[in-house]
Amino acid sequence: MSKSKRNSGLRFQPAGGNRTPQVPVGKKQRLTLERLSGDGRGIAFVEGRTWFVSGALAGEEVEARVLSAHGKVVEARLERVFSASPLRRAAPCAHFARCGGCNLQHVPHTEQLALKQRLLAEQLQRVAGVVPEHWALPLSGPEFGYRRRARVAVRWDARAKHLDVGFRAEASQDIVAIDECPVLVEALQPIMRQLPALLRGLRKPQVVGHVELFSGTALALLLRHTGPLAEGDLQYLQAFCSEAGVQLWLQGDGKPTAVDQTQALGFVLEPWNLELAYRPGDFVQVNAQVNTAMIEQALAWLAPQNDERVLDLFCGLGNFALPLAQQAREVVAVEGVQTMVERAEDNARSNNLHNVRFFQADLSLPLAGVEWASEGFSAVLLDPPRDGAFEVVSKISDLGAKRLVYVSCNPATLARDTQALLRQGYRLKCAGILDMFPQTAHVEAMALFEAG
Repeated sequence: MSKSKRNSGLRFQPAGGNRTPQVPVGKKQRLTLERLSGDGRGIAFVEGRTWFVSGALAGEEVEARVLSAHGKVVEARLERVFSASPLRRAAPCAHFARCGGCNLQHVPHTEQLALKQRLLAEQLQRVAGVVPEHWALPLSGPEFGYRRRARVAVRWDARAKHLDVGFRAEASQDIVAIDECPVLVEALQPIMRQLPALLRGLRKPQVVGHVELFSGTALALLLRHTGPLAEGDLQYLQAFCSEAGVQLWLQGDGKPTAVDQTQALGFVLEPWNLELAYRPGDFVQVNAQVNTAMIEQALAWLAPQNDERVLDLFCGLGNFALPLAQQAREVVAVEGVQTMVERAEDNARSNNLHNVRFFQADLSLPLAGVEWASEGFSAVLLDPPRDGAFEVVSKISDLGAKRLVYVSCNPATLARDTQALLRQGYRLKCAGILDMFPQTAHVEAMALFEAG
């Protein structure tokens, strides 16, 4: 074959068209923001690309720095404001410009609530084609000092022989050094301030994986370590925790374990005089005040009667199941993780509640054929993870429930599951947001469905 023939092969031909060069990370761009996205970022359109700019507001002219770019989508972070929105406020936290934890501190709290309400309404309308018969007022508490649990990032820099302690930067694995966080509850603030010096004082700080802080019936510090603690480090940590009045928990290869196993840890649901035991690593709502308001609203909407059998799906430690058991004849509570089922059972016994039964089941599958569902239910409450509960709700009318309360941490999957409920003849009676995470764009919601 001649050289000219070989060169005419398809593999030597251009792909066709002109490939648009990618926007380099770190590039600065002047932008005018047209509107806000569902997660609170400003949106701008430049040369066929859509820019999402965290920290920017609709109507502003800004300079943004590129964090990443994929195809026609560019993600960026605000660098300068040339023309500010009248809604803009100074962020209360000094770390706002870099920390990835709170992305709406530049927005007044009332506008944060309005943004979340709009997002929920748009998802329900766009995906399910429905508007609730009634909108509930947002459930909200203090916009700062609300977070009773925090995970603190820790990383050993071998070259600098330095331990970084703080929270992850936005869109990065970098750690922003933080010793004070305004969204933490006041009880955790002193521990947070002392934590960097505490960890850097370890003889072998490089084995620290991360730290979790919790405030409930007691204060607790969990240290996750990736290798054995150095000699003397355990005593050093115990001395600090003893003086600070904090329980010390450790986690190596196994489960979190309290150093002093005689100590109890949990949280209280005051309106119902309930105390639920908790272990680091268990799921618990981080906002105690909104959690209480959420349970109160769920009970009011579900209105369980003392002759009714009620189903609680994704029950966790019993956050809803135990208050429900105080009102209903019987509660059946279901969770996917067996250890959580066992802890929920312990919580029911310790609170002298004997009309609630707990079961383990894979809730990513339909409920058909399970023994505990055979008798049916008057009402159902479900609080699924972000993936929602499509398989469960797709045939939930088979259980005979006339009322269903759906607690959601993802409006998109709530809207998708709403479609399935509407097809079964349920009506969306009421919906509203739960402001579980002020200063962030995270949206939680509650919806009430009624049969017929």
